[in-house]
Amino acid sequence: MLGDARWADCELLGFDLETTGVDRFSDVAVSFALVTVERGVVTGTEAHLVDPGREIPSGATAVHGISTERARDEGMPLDDAVEVLADALIRASRRGVPVAGIKLDYDLTILDVQCRRLDGRGLGERGWAGNVLDALVIDRRFDKYRKGRRTLGHLCGHYGVDIRSAHDAAADAEASIGVLLAMSEKFPELRGTDVGELHLSQVEWHREWAASFDEWRRRQGSEPLDPRDYIWPLCEPALV
Repeated sequence: MLGDARWADCELLGFDLETTGVDRFSDVAVSFALVTVERGVVTGTEAHLVDPGREIPSGATAVHGISTERARDEGMPLDDAVEVLADALIRASRRGVPVAGIKLDYDLTILDVQCRRLDGRGLGERGWAGNVLDALVIDRRFDKYRKGRRTLGHLCGHYGVDIRSAHDAAADAEASIGVLLAMSEKFPELRGTDVGELHLSQVEWHREWAASFDEWRRRQGSEPLDPRDYIWPLCEPALV
């Protein structure tokens, strides 16, 4: 558990999904990884393919390399994967271990939606209470005016983190924690912030970023953001 120690020196649970697409309310996992890191060292990895019970679009396969046939042959059933992931995150939450990754509003909302599909209970109703460390939300805040893209690959390059194989769930989860730890070294204020306070701050930081991005899109004549895009790390069930 965290106790009074700084979050970067404690146990973190990396979490990443590869999925059938980019809609967090309708797409589902085709693979997942849970990576335990303690003091910057990987001490455990659980990774599985998932049979989503549907066709995997060719565009998604082109990104992560997982075909419908492979997922059917080698993957665990989707419902089983949802239960494994929910149980792991809830156990971590009860122990005070933050879930860490990148763009976790996507991964966590997918999992939450699928939990509700199974028995009507989301992650919170099942006992998960956070906290979350999201490399993208934190990078946007602490290096707000840096130009360029902020994908995991770009963040790894910027912060000097090796990534073994992009769009592999285990590699992405491990790399995202590497980025978080690198940022904690670069920004002392970040390293010294209590993880609970940091979680709450990220809720507001993401909302501020979404509002600014939404305003920019409107000025460009683009469609405004979906109001649900303002919400981090889980979309409110009433808005789904």
